[in-house]
Amino acid sequence: MDVTKASDECEAVLETVGDAVICDRSFLEEILVGVVGRGHVLLEDVPGTGKTLTARSVADALGLSFSRIQFTPDLLPADVTGTHVFNERERTFEFNEGPIFANIVLADEINRAPPKTQAALLEAMEEGQVTVDGETRQLPDPFFVIATQNPVEQEGTFPLPEAQVDRFLVKTSMGYPDEDGEVELLRRRAGRETTSPTVESVLEPDQVDHLRSVPETIRVDEDLLEYVAAIARETRTDGRVEVGVSPRGTQRLFEAARAYATIVGREYVTPDDIKRVSGPVLAHRLVLTPDATVNRVDKAQIVDSILESVPVPTLE
Repeated sequence: MDVTKASDECEAVLETVGDAVICDRSFLEEILVGVVGRGHVLLEDVPGTGKTLTARSVADALGLSFSRIQFTPDLLPADVTGTHVFNERERTFEFNEGPIFANIVLADEINRAPPKTQAALLEAMEEGQVTVDGETRQLPDPFFVIATQNPVEQEGTFPLPEAQVDRFLVKTSMGYPDEDGEVELLRRRAGRETTSPTVESVLEPDQVDHLRSVPETIRVDEDLLEYVAAIARETRTDGRVEVGVSPRGTQRLFEAARAYATIVGREYVTPDDIKRVSGPVLAHRLVLTPDATVNRVDKAQIVDSILESVPVPTLE
């Protein structure tokens, strides 16, 4: 698949999902960056904004299987990965797959699960496999996690450790629709009998696999490699940041920039592509100093200030 074909397919997915979900196009682009960039997405939003609908609509548009896991404090790893059940007729133990065995998994309110269950999801996200009773099983390919957090209700939650937050390629927020968008939401609801809209499939699973391989063909010039590295290194020297972007985060910025170039149909990465994805890719990887935390410094603003301070390469 060439870049033009990949971009056309991405545009079809964006239009189809956009017909079902009232949100900014940039939000859908950031989720698609996660899909195309072979990463995972963390959504932090209040309840009722349409996170589940978005995840299901993306899965339907891509022609992929979908599963939703509601994380709770009593959720066990086996509830996610699956477990062995004794078959009395055959007198053998059979493995029953858990909800993690789907192409797109919505991990709803992931920070409500205990650390042990979060760790089981971490292995699935990083390795594309789960281990149950010492036996490793491969997850479906492609495999993509959309996890959600509720930022306004922290009672009974287990904050994600930095190592796990770093596993997400993109962290983004859907936000509330504007007035026109909310009226359109009501208008669409009045025009159908079901509470949720349906989304037609525009791709097949094998097409998604081909689509996710296209970013590997995107050209990134040497000066842009230095630009990506400079942005990451600048996060480690900012006085408001205690722990900056790790080398893994630097690679993820590179991968996200190539994925975004694929979505817009360009065979090479530009500085604007890197700037476009820097906030969603880098902000959640920063660990602020205690003073910055107390003063509620916005991580996204730190990334913006770094982008302003790092010299931009001039394309020739």
